[in-house]
Amino acid sequence: MAQDSDSGSSGGSDTRTANPAVHTGRVVYIAAIAALGGFLFGYDSSVINGANKAVFYEFQISSETLQGFTVAIALLGSAAGAFIGGQLTDKFGRKKVMVTAAILFLVAGIGQALPFALLDFMFWRLLGGFAIGLAAVVSPMYITEIAPAHLRGRLSSLFQLAIVTGIFATQVVNQIIINIVPDNPPAVEGNPVVPAVSANNELALGLDAWQWMFLCMIVPSVIFWVLSLTLPESPRYLVAKDRDEEARATLEQIYDEDVSGRLQAIEQSLAGEHKMSLSDIKGRSFGLKPIVWIGIILAALQQLAGINAVFYYSNLIWTAVGFPETEAFLTSTIISVVNVIFTLVAIALIDRVGRKPLLLIGSIGMFITLGILTIIFQTAPQCTDAIINAGGQDGCSIAADLGNPLLEGSSATAAVVMLNLYVAFFAATWGPIIWVLLGEMFPNKMRAAAMSVGVMANWLANFLVSEFFPSLAGVSLGLAYGIFTTFALVSFFYVLKYVKETKGVRLEDMEELEKAEL
Repeated sequence: MAQDSDSGSSGGSDTRTANPAVHTGRVVYIAAIAALGGFLFGYDSSVINGANKAVFYEFQISSETLQGFTVAIALLGSAAGAFIGGQLTDKFGRKKVMVTAAILFLVAGIGQALPFALLDFMFWRLLGGFAIGLAAVVSPMYITEIAPAHLRGRLSSLFQLAIVTGIFATQVVNQIIINIVPDNPPAVEGNPVVPAVSANNELALGLDAWQWMFLCMIVPSVIFWVLSLTLPESPRYLVAKDRDEEARATLEQIYDEDVSGRLQAIEQSLAGEHKMSLSDIKGRSFGLKPIVWIGIILAALQQLAGINAVFYYSNLIWTAVGFPETEAFLTSTIISVVNVIFTLVAIALIDRVGRKPLLLIGSIGMFITLGILTIIFQTAPQCTDAIINAGGQDGCSIAADLGNPLLEGSSATAAVVMLNLYVAFFAATWGPIIWVLLGEMFPNKMRAAAMSVGVMANWLANFLVSEFFPSLAGVSLGLAYGIFTTFALVSFFYVLKYVKETKGVRLEDMEELEKAEL
């Protein structure tokens, strides 16, 4: 394999080295299997987008707060899974935690499809969220620890590619299901508070369409379970457990050269290593080390710019502003395609352009597109009693639509274009890069603990957005998107001041990079 050098230095010392010869095919295979955790992450977290209205009818959930909590409870499970995920990976190994996550995805998918009551459904969503939290810690951590430095950005970005592919797969599955059931909602007895939708129609085997949306998660769960059993364990975990020969064997699967020096570098970076504890990340800056706070705030900002309000509630958004249900599903599917395409752009650029420049570009793009969406939603005419009493107009036909903006013609087109551009900027920058940074920015000794806290912050921010978005949107979509716009602006200045470039830096050299740039 051709050898070349990464250019650039960090402060007073250059921590970037010549690219080594590697078994590229094997490395990509290993990283791709680990990234399947991201596929299930994306599928399980976004399947509710197609099923939410049907679930609200099934359990007659009329409260916007309870609707939001039913969707967002999975994120509390994700925060819990992320918080203890680091401890589990250090105690049992990265591979065993991936296998466990796959099994939990399988069980949660079946449970959400076949609930007895709302409480039961919420429990299975919580369990699925726990699996997401585990996957969000272990998969990028494992890929980061396996990948050679010059390929790490691209390989680590496979996790985000898998997430967005999972989201896209959910949209495709939901679209297929919704197209093969009757267009009209099923006939129901009485006068339910929450109306039925077409996803409440029976599809097969006595199960409704929304139930099959969850059951389809069985297939990728089993695939991830089986393939994760074939992975080698992380060499850094093996060295930490004094299993150096196994670590050497794993490194030899990756590098096409003598790995003695790499094994020694890992041993030195883990010198004095002890059982993972939150004390590893304690410091003088409000109880934590500065680098940990940087990771926490970056992880939170990724969510506070509102991306999952799009993926969890896009169908609700589009129907609220006048799109028929089938068009809402199609529009959401197009957004998922954009998400996948521009994640591929990120993979192509991340190891060439670097992490920090892409984040800055993403912040500017999200700020502009979200700002335009805010103006569109805020200035559009709204549903009024007069329109509803006159028989409705577009999406304004029931009292629940009062206050919703009415988008038609050029305003509807502009909203669709801006939302897709927003997703494009996110997918090409903040989407994958945050997972790459969380996996690589911390020194070896604190990586598991720091990553657990950072990922937990990501999911708690995600929970806040998902829980309160329905209520904010009920007041004003313009208000909700105005808040997202503000956080996009904040993210630009935060990255500009605090983020350091890690492109091409070996994991064993992250601590030296941090010291060099202080």
